Amino acid sequence: MSDTMNAFSYKCPNCAAELKFSADAQAFCCEFCLSTFSEEEMREIAKKKAEQQASLPQSEVDAAEQFANETGVYLCESCGAEVMADDNTAATFCFYCHNPVILKGRVSGDYKPSSVLPFQVSRERALDIFRDYCKSRWFLPSDFFSTAQQEKIVGLYVPFWVADCDVNGKMEAHATKVRSWSDSRYNYTETKDYAIARDANVVLHGIPADGASHIDDELMESAEPFDYSQARPFEMQYLSGFLAEKYDVDTASVFPRVQKRAVQGSDQMLRSSIQGYTAFSVTNSEFKVLKTDWKYMLLPIWFMSYKYQDKVYEFAVNGQTGKFVGTAPISKQKQTLVSGGIGLGIALLIGLVVFLL
Repeated sequence: MSDTMNAFSYKCPNCAAELKFSADAQAFCCEFCLSTFSEEEMREIAKKKAEQQASLPQSEVDAAEQFANETGVYLCESCGAEVMADDNTAATFCFYCHNPVILKGRVSGDYKPSSVLPFQVSRERALDIFRDYCKSRWFLPSDFFSTAQQEKIVGLYVPFWVADCDVNGKMEAHATKVRSWSDSRYNYTETKDYAIARDANVVLHGIPADGASHIDDELMESAEPFDYSQARPFEMQYLSGFLAEKYDVDTASVFPRVQKRAVQGSDQMLRSSIQGYTAFSVTNSEFKVLKTDWKYMLLPIWFMSYKYQDKVYEFAVNGQTGKFVGTAPISKQKQTLVSGGIGLGIALLIGLVVFLL
């Protein structure tokens, strides 16, 4: 085995966890994400990795040092959230639970993002979107759309791991073509059966997974999509006036989510390649993520949380597209009053009809 292979074989190409060689399987196995790789696959991955590696430019070293020197971390002692902000931002409350936060110290240059997607939706526009959402919902608690609640909307750069995945997909399917015609005497139906096989290497770009444990994963997925073509190399100026969540979920932890989406996307692509048949059914399929390249990005979200009856409700406005997501609480008191009013109105109407008769 080559020196390159020996140097690279200990890390999983997908989640960066330690690999172990299984004597039984005769393969390199990751106990964390359950990926397995043959020696041939590892050698090819190591070769490509070696070709991509280069010495880190001094400009990147300087940028990481600047990030560490000019970025403070604020700690919420109530929920444990850690929020990053530049030296000119005074964080007064936790974006998640609204309790006061305290300056904890500096953040390591390891947390410097590679790129950032700047806000394109203003705070006032985000509030207009929020108000429009409230107008059509009768049973919201009265203080949900109060001025005090609206003041708590925060421009937050959410940490995202954005993955490019190389997937090998194999699929077998049974398909049929049905043709019908008739003549002066009979109706005919012809059915032809086909065995279909697909073996493809699929490359999927830009699969996002948020790296903040305090923000609901489904909420962030619902706020998608983001247009990465408008992303910029990270510079401190983008943090001015905004907060940024410090990631506390690493690539190894988010990989199962990315893997699931990569497999689903590859499955859809292979299925879409089966065309020209009356019907088909997949009889067997196997998908394997061979390599994952990660980027650490900050993506823009206008974030608001609301606590109602000991439950925290989260809402988000995509800071690029203006898409609003979230599930609102229901005021049982308002619901009861409205239901009672409707019931009373129906009773009065029935009474009036009976009286007139």
